[in-house]
Amino acid sequence: MSNWFPPPSRPRPVENGLKARSVRGPIAQTWWSRRFVEVLELMGLGGRLQRGRTYARKGQVISLEVTAGAVTAQVQGSRVEPYRVHVGIWSFAEPEWARLERALAASAWYSAKLLSGEMPEDIEEVFEAEGLSLFPGRADQLSMDCSCPDWGVPCKHIAAVFYLLAESFDDDPFRILAWRGRDRGDLLANLRAARRDSGSAADEDDGGGHSGTPLAECLDSYFALAGALVPAPPPATGSGAVLSQLPEIGLTVRGQPLAELLESAYARFRE
Repeated sequence: MSNWFPPPSRPRPVENGLKARSVRGPIAQTWWSRRFVEVLELMGLGGRLQRGRTYARKGQVISLEVTAGAVTAQVQGSRVEPYRVHVGIWSFAEPEWARLERALAASAWYSAKLLSGEMPEDIEEVFEAEGLSLFPGRADQLSMDCSCPDWGVPCKHIAAVFYLLAESFDDDPFRILAWRGRDRGDLLANLRAARRDSGSAADEDDGGGHSGTPLAECLDSYFALAGALVPAPPPATGSGAVLSQLPEIGLTVRGQPLAELLESAYARFRE
């Protein structure tokens, strides 16, 4: 009986494929993309994620699109026709997003961070308080499908998509929220509206009894001068003010102490 096995297949090269920026080490720079990869690795997907990382760095992913509840991609494998990849996740309904937006709008910190394009580090706590989760916690919270013949799920093609998805989260953290069903424009518009409608303490009394425009809405002009600065005149000092600070130097000129000569000279200059 022969022990021969066919050689491992090699993926076909891709021209202008989506290639991971990272050439070695972890593929994730921001806390939110690292959190996403960490969640995937905790699901026990490590081995296939490694092979997927190689695919991602070689540029085998042809396309990747994030929409509400779904990531769709094409990945070039060893066959002529690229494989079709679909990764689904539960997309929050409108009532759930309305609760989340009210909770986020109630805090000037969350609103300022999101309005400036950043993901607050403790935003997961807001989701958890509403009985929701920002990131998937278990493998069964994701539906994963690839048209390749590999029986394992996730296959290396899906894993490659995961890594490029993490890098896309680095570029735009709002893609995480878009995957959960709320795009950037709608989220920010709803946050502003919720803060106006609720008359929240962050807008009217920011915890210190001060009212006015929220900081998140005036960052561009916050440090601008309100008017021209008027230079202050130099302080008036006596003629001997500087000399009085000198240590005893013990120098004389024609039998007269140098400090006394300088004092009379300073007095004439002042006149």
